[in-house]
Amino acid sequence: MTGTLVLAGTPIGDTADAPPRLAAELERADVIAAEDTRRLRRLTQALGVHTTGRVVSYFEGNESARTPELVEALREGSRVLLVTDAGMPSVSDPGFRLVAACVEHDIKVTAVPGPSAVLTALALSGLPVDRFCFEGFLPRKAGERLGRLREVARDRRTLVYFEAPHRIDDTLAAMAEVFGGDRRAAVCRELTKTYEEVRRGPLRELAEWAKDGVRGEITVVVEGAGEKPAGELTPEELVRRVRVREEAGERRKEAIAAVAAEAGLPKRDVFDAVVASKNAAKNAENDRPAG
Repeated sequence: MTGTLVLAGTPIGDTADAPPRLAAELERADVIAAEDTRRLRRLTQALGVHTTGRVVSYFEGNESARTPELVEALREGSRVLLVTDAGMPSVSDPGFRLVAACVEHDIKVTAVPGPSAVLTALALSGLPVDRFCFEGFLPRKAGERLGRLREVARDRRTLVYFEAPHRIDDTLAAMAEVFGGDRRAAVCRELTKTYEEVRRGPLRELAEWAKDGVRGEITVVVEGAGEKPAGELTPEELVRRVRVREEAGERRKEAIAAVAAEAGLPKRDVFDAVVASKNAAKNAENDRPAG
């Protein structure tokens, strides 16, 4: 008889949030696969739990190599408990490869539900929660990050991201550029911990605030794109709005940025519309008969 893989949620900050079943599963497991064995030790001490199972590390660096070993233990009948540093395994943490392997080998997988930074941040954000999309961590490279943001710039669902403290200022600035500086957002820091903070406001203001540095574990919640009246976002209308601002004295770059923010569009979309209009006018001029 094959064993069972148990995905166990762990506290995202306050150890008092540990689900009651977690302690029982920690004591019962034959094998405990932990993202960080030192954090696991601190957690078991806080919960007053004595583990008897074999403890192995299971993190991003060894996930591929260790998965077959854990599958073999499961096929031999072991009860394997998978825990990450915080929250649910597989959610931007190790776990997906092991679950997929268990499904492939017809091994039972169950879960001990626990705290979730995604849902906690959503609930605290003050933004719509009826439809949302979890986007995980954005790419580290600026170009790839902008590209990923542009993919969802018109998504009307609330967006949720994880981010590292040393990149949060660049990320918020990129979000303001792509989504528009007026798009509402919430930066949730150190959830359930002593210095928990939820900073809400337009992306432009949050990006400015983050320049001074932000510490701790961070989850960002961003308002989805609003519904726009039919025809408002045609390229012709975008070009017209840019032209009006230019005639009022704004530089083209500033006018494009302002129109993009008003429309909730990436600046690139407005820029492309302006360039296309300029090229079309030039071609029309060249095609005009002489004389």
